[in-house]
Amino acid sequence: MNVAEYIHSLGVGARAAAAELAKRSTAEKNAALLKIADALEVDEAAVAAANARDVENARAAGISPAMIDRLTLTPTRFKAMVDGVRYVASLPDPVGETIWTRERPSGISIRKVRVPFGVVAVVFESRPNVFVDTAALCLKTGNAIILRGGKEAIESNKALAASVAVALAGAGMGAAVQFVDIPDHSAVAEMVRAVGLVDIAIPRGGERLIRAMCEAALIPVLKHYKGVCHVYVDEKADLAMALSILDNAKVQRPSACNAAETLLVHEKIAPAFLPKVRAWAAEKGVALHEEPAVESVESGARGEAGVDWDREFLALELNVGVVKDCRAAIAHVNAHGSHHSDCIVTSDAACAAEFLRDVDSATVYHNASTRFTDGGEFGMGAEIGISTDKLHARGPMGLEELTTYKYQITGDGAVRK
Repeated sequence: MNVAEYIHSLGVGARAAAAELAKRSTAEKNAALLKIADALEVDEAAVAAANARDVENARAAGISPAMIDRLTLTPTRFKAMVDGVRYVASLPDPVGETIWTRERPSGISIRKVRVPFGVVAVVFESRPNVFVDTAALCLKTGNAIILRGGKEAIESNKALAASVAVALAGAGMGAAVQFVDIPDHSAVAEMVRAVGLVDIAIPRGGERLIRAMCEAALIPVLKHYKGVCHVYVDEKADLAMALSILDNAKVQRPSACNAAETLLVHEKIAPAFLPKVRAWAAEKGVALHEEPAVESVESGARGEAGVDWDREFLALELNVGVVKDCRAAIAHVNAHGSHHSDCIVTSDAACAAEFLRDVDSATVYHNASTRFTDGGEFGMGAEIGISTDKLHARGPMGLEELTTYKYQITGDGAVRK
């Protein structure tokens, strides 16, 4: 069987599973999720051993520290992954929810009702927890899922897939979660061209992966190219708060897509704040790329000092610029950000409101770290991705974002005049 035939067979199985899964009750889906959580706990040692092999191979291959951090499934992360499955089981089921109803003069009654997509394809790179997070969200919403992980996490994903498969077989939902266990890149192209079998594709990885999927796709692809996130410290900011937020946004987990990559500082407080930033950076090992002033966003991506404002570091590096005011900060973020997560630190309510309104990003923050852009932190239990698109979902995608809707119309012999 060649790659095209292999993916087609998975798609056929997933389509049949989706039709059956859509009929399952909330109680049945929750029971399956709890079985998955239990099975993962039983198999923790096997998963850990598989992950250790992946990490060892990644180091030998010279993969970047940021990628290795994403790949590593620590005991804490494993527990959070399992807890996330149980939390998803505890959440309300959006499937079947009536969004609105209307009675029309023609005698028809219209209900707008949430329904599953059908089959979701997720292509992800180094984070093995994505396998479990996305499978849990799709099962809860009655969607079958086809998962294809990166070759650097192949051992981890095989172990997780085996554990999930055992749990679902016991729940009579064996084909609802399918794993593409070949590293061939052509498998991804086949997945995003599976018209009639796959309804939507969601990439979880770097910009190159996402662009390649979009270029090959014949089905909808939800996008999140990169996370060039900003912290803007306004003239009326509490500087201690600003430094604390910056520290969390940059240092807590620099390899995450919601980590800050650019610090913008109001020119009036720059003389007082920037020395604090430099001392903090020296202490935390953060390399600063400073631009004396951000005079214009029209001059292109690189400033006079060679700062690449469009760069996503995913490491302990940070661009630093000085801006004239809040409007200049907003203009800079909209020109060079990635529409992901951006923050303003200020005690000026009017300035904060302007920033929250005018920054064109999926998540905008006032006096809070950009690191909160996460399905778990948003109370979703997990996320299937973070979308920087505007259709159909934006920001962290949880249960509701994995549904579409249909209109159910009833009448009593109604005909249109």
